[in-house]
Amino acid sequence: MNPYPLDDLDGQIMRMIADNARIPFLEVARACNVSGAAIHQRIQKLTSAGVLKGTEYVIDPERIGYETCAYIGIYLKDPSSFEQVTKALEEIPEVVECHFTTGKYDMFIKLYARNNHHLLSIIHNQLQPLGLSRTETLISFNEAIRRQVPVQLPGEQDE
Repeated sequence: MNPYPLDDLDGQIMRMIADNARIPFLEVARACNVSGAAIHQRIQKLTSAGVLKGTEYVIDPERIGYETCAYIGIYLKDPSSFEQVTKALEEIPEVVECHFTTGKYDMFIKLYARNNHHLLSIIHNQLQPLGLSRTETLISFNEAIRRQVPVQLPGEQDE
């Protein structure tokens, strides 16, 4: 897939809203030296092109009782069951990410559980019945870095 062609204004806008998705368009417009309508049109264009994928509030899992964050590498008994397993994983609300990967796992998921007992229950009662060969679980103690990818325009050098 070819990257969407971005200009300097697109880059300025994306950098500002990546830092604060709730920043008023007029504040972005003043910083970019253009009208509020121009910012609105650019954001609409970037959204329509799929560059921007909406805005959202981020829920802090710990604040609502999900104290355990786990990453689980999944080995499938039958590699052709990807689609079926993915659909089943979508039905488990604690699973927040699912990736098809290279390397030793067939799939890699991220989930949140209330505690280690809840995690064990999810693994035994919801994951294992999906036709998995086995799983490997890593528990995250703390998220050290969380950020957006850097916005780099054509012609800009990697720093």
